[in-house]
Amino acid sequence: MDYFLIITIIITLAATFGYINVRFLKLPNTIGLMLITIVFTFGVFALSYINPTLLNAEKYIITKIDFRTALLDIMLSFLLFAGALHTNFEQLKVQRWPILVFSTLGVLLSTFLVGTFLYMLLKLTGLEVEYLYCILFGALISPTDPIAVLGIMKKAKVPKNLEAKIVGESLFNDGVGVVVFLTIFEVANLGVDEVSTLGVLKLFGIEVIGGIALGLLLGWITYRLLKTINDYDIEVIITLAAVMAGTVLAERLHVSAPLAMVTAGLFIGNDIVRQGAMSELTESYVDKFWELIDILLNTILFVLIGMEMLALEFKGIYILAGLLAIPVVLFSRYTSILLPVNFFKRKLNFVPHTAKIMTWAGLRGGISIALALGLTEVMHRELFLVITYVVVVFSILVQGLSVGKLVKRLIPTNSNQDPLH
Repeated sequence: MDYFLIITIIITLAATFGYINVRFLKLPNTIGLMLITIVFTFGVFALSYINPTLLNAEKYIITKIDFRTALLDIMLSFLLFAGALHTNFEQLKVQRWPILVFSTLGVLLSTFLVGTFLYMLLKLTGLEVEYLYCILFGALISPTDPIAVLGIMKKAKVPKNLEAKIVGESLFNDGVGVVVFLTIFEVANLGVDEVSTLGVLKLFGIEVIGGIALGLLLGWITYRLLKTINDYDIEVIITLAAVMAGTVLAERLHVSAPLAMVTAGLFIGNDIVRQGAMSELTESYVDKFWELIDILLNTILFVLIGMEMLALEFKGIYILAGLLAIPVVLFSRYTSILLPVNFFKRKLNFVPHTAKIMTWAGLRGGISIALALGLTEVMHRELFLVITYVVVVFSILVQGLSVGKLVKRLIPTNSNQDPLH
């Protein structure tokens, strides 16, 4: 079975599941695909008691796919660029300070809160896990997933200023979250005694600042190239090359590729840059191309998430730990959002119950799973993978399905009228 056949099977499943969702379930793609893949996976398990052929075929496909590499090193750059390209830059500009705090200090605070509370809860269940590894789990579960969030926000009819905070934070906090995870991972891997505080800060600073600087450079170069020609075919290819070359360059320079792609996408998607570099025809083709890339990779991603479940060992104690982690993650998220909201609410007009809505709308997805897959056996990989899956499934199915209803319940209709503040 070669890679072309494997890709064919995955895309065929993605197309089939997508059709079922659009034709019958009519749920947001993120939720519908997650639900269908879970049902499909359980169906394969049930069928395996009669005939294990399909289960064996799926397991074989999973062994041939490095999910962590496929998502973090390849798919994520395309998805983040596409998401940033279609984000309202003016809204983001107005909300830049709370978004910055949410996606940096908020992620760090949530990381340590999740790690600390989970460490205490795991002890009560009889699972002895080192504190540092619990902090590492806090780092991988704290960032909200922009892929999941963007899909839900389109359907939830959230007020524009709140949507800008949620989407803007999710675009940046996963890049910061990946950097935080990799930093703590290095500390855990080498040992606390082998890593200095200065070394940790240096690694974090280079990844974050370097990623943003690279993104600005990529955005500016792309803008200059687009401005000098008027050929929509080549201009679309230039944006594609910017993402691919930028990702490779970020890896070589050891800076954050996710942050570079978000920054480049926001730069090129800015209305001033668009109007100065692209004709209306080019703009339309660029938008449609990246919308298609976004939908295709999203669909593939959630099929892969479902298939990866086949490789997990679902022990009862692990599932219990996952269920206990859900309120811990939600409480930590709420606390990390509430403090910045209270600080900024005098300067910016927040809609009512911003912290509650941002907590419930902060979905976890493929990024958390990809990071969990990168853990070593010493770091209790199987335990944290199961916990991550339980949190992600709850997040997408329960929170994702109910966030629209929560918004309608907590926010008066007239809160939707203010376009910027």
